[in-house]
Amino acid sequence: MKKSMNAAVLYAPADLRYEQTEIPEIHGSEVLVNVKVAGVCGSDLGRVMKTGTYHFPTIPGHEFSGEVVAVGPDVTKVKTGDRVAVSPMHPCLKCEYCEQGDYGLCEDYNFLGSRTDGGFAEYVKVPEQNMVILSEGMTFHEGAMIEPAAVTLHGMKIVGINVGDTVVILGCGPLGLFALQFARIMGATTVIAVDISEEKLELAKSLGADQVVLASNDTVSNIKRLTDEKGAHVVIETAGVAQTQEQSLRIARKKGRVLFLGTAHHDVVLPPKSFECIVRNELSLHGSWNSYSAPFPGVEWNATVDYYKAGLLKMKPMITHVFNLSEAPTVFKDLINRKYPFTKVLFETN
Repeated sequence: MKKSMNAAVLYAPADLRYEQTEIPEIHGSEVLVNVKVAGVCGSDLGRVMKTGTYHFPTIPGHEFSGEVVAVGPDVTKVKTGDRVAVSPMHPCLKCEYCEQGDYGLCEDYNFLGSRTDGGFAEYVKVPEQNMVILSEGMTFHEGAMIEPAAVTLHGMKIVGINVGDTVVILGCGPLGLFALQFARIMGATTVIAVDISEEKLELAKSLGADQVVLASNDTVSNIKRLTDEKGAHVVIETAGVAQTQEQSLRIARKKGRVLFLGTAHHDVVLPPKSFECIVRNELSLHGSWNSYSAPFPGVEWNATVDYYKAGLLKMKPMITHVFNLSEAPTVFKDLINRKYPFTKVLFETN
């Protein structure tokens, strides 16, 4: 086997270089995966272009799929030739939260693509426990989208979707588009999607949204009109912007539930009237981070594969751009500068 590989390596914020580096060596229960497709997460944009990783140089990328090409001597659950997606977290398995099965809350975790080398490379080494076998017929492109789907499903489990619920999705990026599909799978009767892009709203319709609302200053009143002035049982906030974070509280009906999936990048300041919605309407607010449960990596990962296999979960329509990994330095500059609209961007390594 060759000794070197191509990878997109981050040396400093906004200093991403496509170059050759050594193929990692595996030991014990580690697996070497030949990465086929890697996805760009919204968090990757900030990490690569602004904040950087935990040390340099680092190979970013935590959404990816590929083929097992070598296994350590202690590996028993996967074999060479297996087609896999990879869960990127390495929990310590020793802290209080790991012992409870809350691996996403681990106090001493490692993470592919930020704390250690990730999937923007031809090869990556991964613990055996992080392997998720792709279902028959699932492409590597779709396999690279299992991670964001599992992240979304983890949040949907937390907030709880009941049969007959009306669910509003704020933001139709990948998390929002997965959320509307999971809402339908979990029993929601009405799903309403909100976004600033008419193109993304059309995509939301094709993926199962019953109603779509073009975001504006009238978003709250438009949602109320569509829900007999009552509001939604569940609001899923995925945009991570102050306006939608505040609107989510006014969109929820009395005793409603709000899930915050989007990450805040600025101060979140609530007008008194919106804060009063929490108190007077007895809202339940939920946060969700990551995608894990017991047994590791969790039902979120296995269910995502099963829902895809059953034809209930669609991934391919979200893919708007596919590039070769060699183009990553230019692509990240274009994405951060919003040179073109996009939903899901993927890199092929070959």
